Amino acid sequence: MSKRRSGSASDQPAKRLKLMRCPGEMVTDAGIVESITLKNFMCHSLLGPFTFGSNVNFVVGNNGSECGKSAVLTALIVALGGNAQATNRGTSLKGFVKEGESAADVSITLRNKGKDAYKPEVYGPAITVDLRITRDGLRTYKLKSKLGHVISNKKEELVSILDNFNIQVNNPVSVLTQEMSKYFLHSKGEGDKYKFFMKATQLEQMREDFVYIKTTKHMTEDKVGQHGEVRCLKDLKRKYLEKEDRYKSLASLDEMQTKLEELQKQMAWALVRLFLRFLKFMLSIWNPEKHHVFDSDCHQAERKYKQTQEQLERITQQVQELQPKCAELKAEAQRRNTLLKSSEVRLLYLQFQEVLQRSIEANRRTVQTLESSRSNRLRRFGEHMPALLNAIQEAHKKGQFKHKPRGPLGYLISLKDPEQALAVEICLKGQLQAFTCDNYDDERVLQGLMTKVFQGGRRPAIITSQFISHVHDTRKRAVNHPEYPSVLQALEIEDPVVSNCLIDQRGIESILLIKNRTEARRVMQHGNPPQNCTQAFSREGDQIFNNRNYTADQNRASYLSGDVEEEIRHLQREMENQKGQANRFQQQMKKLDDDIRMNDGLLRRAHMEQKTTKVEISPLSKSVFIFFYTTPLGEELAVPKVILSLSYLVIFFHSSLISLVHVQLQEELSKTDQEVMKCKHHKEHYDMKRKAHIVNTQALEDTLKSKEQELEESVAKATKISPERQEVRRTAKSLDSEINRVKVKITTQQEQGDREEIVRQYHEALENYKNMAQQMKNLNTFIKSLDSVMNHRLQVYGELRRFLAARCKYYFDSMLAQRGYTGSMIFDHKNETLCISVQPGQGSNTKLSDTRSLSGGERSFSTVCFVLSLWAITEAPFRCLDEFDVYMDMVNRRISMDMMLKVAAAQRYRQFVFLTPQSMSNLPESKLIHILRLKDPDRGHNSAQRNEDEDQ
Repeated sequence: MSKRRSGSASDQPAKRLKLMRCPGEMVTDAGIVESITLKNFMCHSLLGPFTFGSNVNFVVGNNGSECGKSAVLTALIVALGGNAQATNRGTSLKGFVKEGESAADVSITLRNKGKDAYKPEVYGPAITVDLRITRDGLRTYKLKSKLGHVISNKKEELVSILDNFNIQVNNPVSVLTQEMSKYFLHSKGEGDKYKFFMKATQLEQMREDFVYIKTTKHMTEDKVGQHGEVRCLKDLKRKYLEKEDRYKSLASLDEMQTKLEELQKQMAWALVRLFLRFLKFMLSIWNPEKHHVFDSDCHQAERKYKQTQEQLERITQQVQELQPKCAELKAEAQRRNTLLKSSEVRLLYLQFQEVLQRSIEANRRTVQTLESSRSNRLRRFGEHMPALLNAIQEAHKKGQFKHKPRGPLGYLISLKDPEQALAVEICLKGQLQAFTCDNYDDERVLQGLMTKVFQGGRRPAIITSQFISHVHDTRKRAVNHPEYPSVLQALEIEDPVVSNCLIDQRGIESILLIKNRTEARRVMQHGNPPQNCTQAFSREGDQIFNNRNYTADQNRASYLSGDVEEEIRHLQREMENQKGQANRFQQQMKKLDDDIRMNDGLLRRAHMEQKTTKVEISPLSKSVFIFFYTTPLGEELAVPKVILSLSYLVIFFHSSLISLVHVQLQEELSKTDQEVMKCKHHKEHYDMKRKAHIVNTQALEDTLKSKEQELEESVAKATKISPERQEVRRTAKSLDSEINRVKVKITTQQEQGDREEIVRQYHEALENYKNMAQQMKNLNTFIKSLDSVMNHRLQVYGELRRFLAARCKYYFDSMLAQRGYTGSMIFDHKNETLCISVQPGQGSNTKLSDTRSLSGGERSFSTVCFVLSLWAITEAPFRCLDEFDVYMDMVNRRISMDMMLKVAAAQRYRQFVFLTPQSMSNLPESKLIHILRLKDPDRGHNSAQRNEDEDQ
């Protein structure tokens, strides 16, 4: 039978391979076919029943009756579990239903006797297998006993019966059709013959079982390794621990009840202690003499009120005396403040004179640079730039550079529109004077040259990036506006290295140039900016983003302007204007110096007047006066503003002293007035508190009497709960919290269920956990031992394969010798090939040749010998051979027939079914030979064919 699995390898039948029985072993004919009946099967309305003999059966029919012979063999294969492909008569079962009929029926009776009988107490001495095939291709079974009772209709029961009888309709040794013989035996490929040998001996089935077991073992190892301990045992252990907690909690239930009673006793006496402490507190705050204290406080507050009122009147008189002098000094301070402001203007003039000189010097240097660039434009980028380029050229000639550096970048670009010079110059900024190198080695060489040329000065920047001979493809990321160009579009650049450097460093392909600043803001900030545009520059150099903009810090281009003479004239005019401003500032500074000298005189006079001022001042005022007084008059400090301010500060100091005294008196007057009001409020407050204290005292007396009564009731309750007084060290709040927790635990334990059920669940969970742990341990042990078992099985498998191959060779040689042939069988188990060579005739000089070189009869004879040798090494209840004598001449047919009859006579417990178109009239007389003759079919009618039984 073909491989049948219902679950794992352990579910497979133990009986897979039967070899020839040993001499003296009891034989049985269980599993042979007793009869076959066909109805509406293939082209037959009714065929049979055919009764088969127990040993040799010939199904004979003329050349026109093959349909009947094929129907018998096909029905045998299909009814006993074979698939449609195994019959080589179709690809689907529904093709076996007779045309015009709804279903086909096949009934096969198998012998069920002897020690190999299957459930003889149920089925009896025979088992009938009824198969029905519907037009839709559905197959249903009925398994009946000898008495005709339906025992089962399950396919699994049929599989068990076939395994018990070792019936293998898909095994070519059991049923060999013409097509199977052509495919395996007459095939030109040596691999096909080897497959036939492996399939016939069921070694192929054993190999597939070994592969399946090995695969299953690896899958089991993976599952055990990944999920065994983590998932299975962990869950069982968790359940076991949960049940254990509930089990242990039962033992503590009585303890919690006892603890609850003890806590309740302590709680009763804790409340008594709480009442006692409250009464002690009430007695401590209850003081009948305390209201006399409030009387004393009221008198003291009234005396302080009178003293503060007298002080207020004295300070008011002092303020009135100082008022005229304070007003006079304030007017003088305002006049001096005007002089101070003029001094501050001189300071600003000094600072602006310094800025103006720096600007004149910078313009002078720029004019010199521009004048020198009349003959060499390169000098615009620095007076040392020509020397640097000469040094680079010399180094390049000497091979110090792998690639000659490019720069300055501003020198290598030009504008298509000169009006955009300022915008482009502000956009590129530091890149205009920068150089670019291909690699870091060239960068180090260029750094060394710059160090020599720019000694102590600022050196240009170096950008290192691999040189590419073509300009970057910026079509996907560049801005493309129909009206305004990008910076990349506005420049003429011959060197692609320079273009790529500015694209990489500044992104000039995504920056627009819009001359009008108002239009630039509209394009960038009103609605969505143009696609791929990051920013824009106006003609004036303004930088505009989509959410902000910046004004340029220069108004003329220094590097990219085209008219050098105009730049020089513009700077010369600007220098003349700056010199005129400097002369005007010098005249104003002279006037301010005169004002300063006048202020110095005023400062000295104010200082003399200050000495004559007789006013009592505070210690803080003295320290301030001493600071200004001790400053040397006329001394020129580092900051002119401080010198000019001294005259104002000293003059203003007179009024400050008077004002300070006046303010101090006003503040003291205000404080005294507030103190009077405060004393008045205190007196009223103490009067009210005295009255409230008398009321509270009476209420405390009443509360004290009530609490004494409650204390007596609490002691009575505590005595009833616990007659013996408890020494309590905990608070009532903590005891109440613990009582609630214990009650919750007791309630939870009582809600868990019956005590016996909890104990049962605990022991059950413990047992499950232990069992699973032991199973996992056993499974790991089994997996480890399975490796050694499988290695032993594979070794036995190899020995069995060699043993069967040797026996097959032996029987093959024996069969050939009966005809006088010689031959050989060469098994190559590594490459899975079988080479069969046969030579008609005997003698040492005969040369063996492949079976393909033999005649048709000789090749059929050798095929029969090969099949008979496989019959000799394997065992099955019946064997079917379809047209074994095809292509044989009379001599080979006779010899082959004698050989098969001889084999059949030696295996009388086995059934042989031969399908042949020959008449078989020259068979020897024997009761073991049974011939079924099929009449020629009537092609014009679908009448039932009958069989003729002849016993010879």
